[in-house]
Order: sequence, then structure tokens, then C-alpha cells
Amino acid sequence: MYHTWMRFFTPGPAHHRLGLACLGVGLQYGALPTVGPRVLDHHVAVVISTGAGWYADPEGRRTPVTAPALLWLTPGVPHHYAPDPGTGWDEGFVDFTGPAAASYTELGYIEPDRPVVALSDAAGPRAVIGRMARAARRDNPLLEVETGAAVHELLVALRRARADLAPDGEAVLKALARDACLALTVADHAARHGMTPAELRTAVRRGAGCSPKDYLLGIRLGRAKELLAATDLPVAAVARRVGYDDPAYFSRLFTRRVGMAPVRFRAQQGRAVPGGWSNQVPDPADPPVIGRTTGGAAP
Repeated sequence: MYHTWMRFFTPGPAHHRLGLACLGVGLQYGALPTVGPRVLDHHVAVVISTGAGWYADPEGRRTPVTAPALLWLTPGVPHHYAPDPGTGWDEGFVDFTGPAAASYTELGYIEPDRPVVALSDAAGPRAVIGRMARAARRDNPLLEVETGAAVHELLVALRRARADLAPDGEAVLKALARDACLALTVADHAARHGMTPAELRTAVRRGAGCSPKDYLLGIRLGRAKELLAATDLPVAAVARRVGYDDPAYFSRLFTRRVGMAPVRFRAQQGRAVPGGWSNQVPDPADPPVIGRTTGGAAP
């Protein structure tokens, strides 16, 4: 016995231009039939919550699959898989396509070379698939946009749930974020963690999908934008606050990456107000309101 529910969609050209379009979503459980061998022209993420089975590569070599796990089915790549006929498994699947898939692959969110990925927990991805299933009612006028947006969310949830990314790599990324505005080179950061620069590059690439330099730069420029928008600090002082002793170099770097000079960004986004600003993330359940004093200002 097996049980299957699925819906398939036909997004229009405008939906594809949003970056990712959802082509279908399904929930299945039990002793499901064997899939393939077959080849698809789009991506499929198969999230297995419970159970076990196997996946066969184009040469016919089988890899055991034990939940929680993810199967990446990639366009143009033959695939063949099935749950154990005795126990079956519980799966949710999402078919998708779109030009943004190439960028997600470059960033390491989609891994064509790793068709079987162990997950630390399938709850997060399955919750997203559940919302997509609820959005898939035939009378939903927002169907294509809602499910397309959820594909982006699913890729983030799958990246977060990867078993090989948990404790150590996350600790390194958090430490880099904490120390990003110190005047340190990538080699300095690596040494602080007892790593070689190559080891740090590998850890950051796996965890954040980019180089340590780009990871640190993104944090520094984000902090610089906050200081430019919310304070009256001179540009030179902002540069020093985010780790650059040479304000001219900082301005050139900011202009090249942001697309405008720091002074122009401040002119557009400046919101310095009496009482200063806070870098504490607001609590959505207790937002600041007119007539009530909020927390202290940040330096």
C-alpha cells in the first residue's frame, strides 16, 4: 500500500521571470513504487522524513538513503530510486525551474554532484512543503507567485538542515561575523581559528557559499551603511569603524560594490534622529510605538 497526493502547475512567462517557478508539489508515504530510470528537464527536491531506501546513479551504483535525507534530481541527469519495499518512506517533493537555479547552484544551495544529502532534521523543509501544499488549492489566485516564493524559502531551509553544516562550520561563521570589522586579513582570521587560509576558505564556502573575503566584505558594508544612514559620523570615521584605515580606499570599495559613493548613500538614506539608533533586532510581538520610549541607543 502507498498513498499519494500531488498537484502540478503551469506558471506563465512572468512567473518564470521571478527567478524560480514551482511546477509541482506532492506528499507521499508508504511502500512507494520505484522511480525511473528517467531524465527530467527541471529540478526536483525530494525530502524524506522517515524510512529508508536507495538511489542509483547513471552508472547504476546504488547509494543507501536513510531519513532524514534529501534527494536532488537535476535536469538532464538520469536518476533511479525507491524506498525499501518492506518499510517504505515518507516524502515530500517539489518540482521547480527558473534562471535563479544557476545562482543557487553557484552558492552551494543546490548540489548536482551530491544527489543524496543527509539532513540533520527534515522538519523545517517539510513545513515549507506543507505550506506549499496548502497554497495549491485550485481556486488560489496567488498560486504561482506564492509557491514560487516558497521555493526560495525551501532552498534556504534545506541549506540550513544539511547535516554536514551543523556545529563547527556555524561557529566559524558566527566568529567571523563578530570580528568582521576588526582590521584583520583573511590569513589573520584563519590563524585565530587555528586554520590555514585554505581551510578557512573551504569552511566559509561550504557554510555561506562565498569566499571569506566576500563574506567579511558583506558584513562590513552592511555595518557601514547603517552608520552612514543613522549617524552623522564623517566618512573617514565610518571607514575606521568597519576596519579600513584608509578612507579613500574604503570609498572606492564602497562605490564599486554598492554602486554609489558613501556620501550619496547617506544623502539618500540618512535617517539620523534625536536619541540615536539601536542595533538590537526588534521583537515583532512588541514593536516600538509612538508615545513609548524604546531601548537605549547604540554607539
